[in-house]
Formats: sequence, structure tokens, C-alpha cells
Amino acid sequence: MAEDGPVDPSTIGESDAPPVADKPYKIIFEANKCFGAGKCAEVSDNWKLDISTGIAQPQAYFIDEDDLDENVRAAEVCPAKKDRGVIHVVDRRTDEEIAPDPNGDGTLSVDW
Repeated sequence: MAEDGPVDPSTIGESDAPPVADKPYKIIFEANKCFGAGKCAEVSDNWKLDISTGIAQPQAYFIDEDDLDENVRAAEVCPAKKDRGVIHVVDRRTDEEIAPDPNGDGTLSVDW
């Protein structure tokens, strides 16, 4: 991660990623900022809250159209970071953040 600029979403997790054509979206999760509200697990089957750690975790980091809506919803309902969220859904084809996109410009809103 470069300290002098934003994280490039196209580089995160891509070394082990499935082909973009198969899974055009990816989830970037700031686990270190998750405080276990469990809102993501309430709205998405992809998210599970581990009661022992208090941290949520996605079952899959790379998703297709069928799983997009529920993961976008999980990102939008996450209350961490003062409602800016710690779940980020990125379009791998354009490297734009689809959700939560608090800046409204598609840039990755990760804080690490």
C-alpha cells in the first residue's frame, strides 16, 4: 500500500482472483475497523458474523451479478467509520467503488 496516495483497488487480491468475466465485482473489507454491528449479515447471505470475535467476514470476496445487490446492501448498511462503512464493492472492470461510495465519485473510500 502506498502511503502517499490512495489504495489502487485494481491491485487488491488480484493475484488469486477468478477471471473478471466470471466474477466482475470484488469486496474489499476493512476488517480492522469492523466493530461487529452485524448489519451486513442481516441483509446478505454472503456475510457471517463470528460471535466469538465480533467480526464479520464475507464467504466470497469475488462475486457476480447474482450476488451484487445483497453485497451492495451490506456495504450500504454498515455503520462503521461513522456510517461511511468498511465493506466496499468494487467493479473490477472499471476499478470504481459501487458501494458505499460516500464521496459520490467512485473512488475507493478505504481508510488504511
